[in-house]
Amino acid sequence: MRLILAPMEGVLDAAMRALLTRIGGYDRCVTEFVRITNQQLPARVFQRRCPELLQGGHTAAGVPVYVQLLGGDPDYMALNARTVETLGAPGIDLNFGCPSKTVNRNDGGSTLLREPERVHRIVTRVRQAVSPQVPVTVKIRLGFHDSSLLEDIVCGIEAAHATELCIHARTRLDGYKPPAYWEQIGRIRTRVRLPLIANGEIWSPADAHQARQESGCPDLMLGRGALSRPDLALAIRQDQADTPIPDTALLHWPQIQVLLYQHSVVMSQNHPKYAVSRIKQWLTYLRRQYPEAGQLFAHLKRLSDLHTIQQVLAHPDPRGFAHESR
Repeated sequence: MRLILAPMEGVLDAAMRALLTRIGGYDRCVTEFVRITNQQLPARVFQRRCPELLQGGHTAAGVPVYVQLLGGDPDYMALNARTVETLGAPGIDLNFGCPSKTVNRNDGGSTLLREPERVHRIVTRVRQAVSPQVPVTVKIRLGFHDSSLLEDIVCGIEAAHATELCIHARTRLDGYKPPAYWEQIGRIRTRVRLPLIANGEIWSPADAHQARQESGCPDLMLGRGALSRPDLALAIRQDQADTPIPDTALLHWPQIQVLLYQHSVVMSQNHPKYAVSRIKQWLTYLRRQYPEAGQLFAHLKRLSDLHTIQQVLAHPDPRGFAHESR
């Protein structure tokens, strides 16, 4: 079983990748997408999105980071993929799953799922542009309005010699509304040899077990669940007995609050403009798993000064925020 940390625009940036891979359990990360239009982008654009390229393409914990490209022009996607290879990326991922209306209006993401042949051409050109040893992976949804074109899309990606394919088990129309339709991945998996990875609505070890069972995929990609429970990958491994994990490796609220403070420090140093909003954003995810996160969010939501927020994180009110419970 491999567990992959998903790309999430504006959320799973390099700082969060470093934090989550330090906790452990992940085999790979994928960057937020780099938007490709009709130009060859300079190296600094990719290095800004993926600063791990300056560290051999890995997080500080040693987890490889694939660079994700998003765009609709096969030739420019290929040209920029070649640049990414020269910068030392361990792999290249192609985004055909983003449901954002802005992205879709600009010929990117899941809107391309309405054109299986163009998806095939883009993957083919990228695969031809980079060395055979460089993995070219693809991420899609079940379709745009529905899953009627799923088999054509997947077979075209396989024919283009992609290394593997991750399928978010919802259509673009579904957005992020539960449930995820893992069984549809299972049906298509029997028709191709291309390795498939299941993604979507995996919040717990029980969800992971069910996703693997219904999709038939041994490998999973984790996104929002990883933000809600930072030790989710470790918990899944413990549950699946793939890699024995001691209970002491799993996190309780006081440890999560330490991580929040540490993350705020990193963000204040590297991205001060976004630090406050990112802290609050992460708390909204953590509320799903930790009741204390809801209390803390209520306390912080009207604060706008980073220093004040960090003081609260560093010195929690013992009456409300420091109980060790789950």
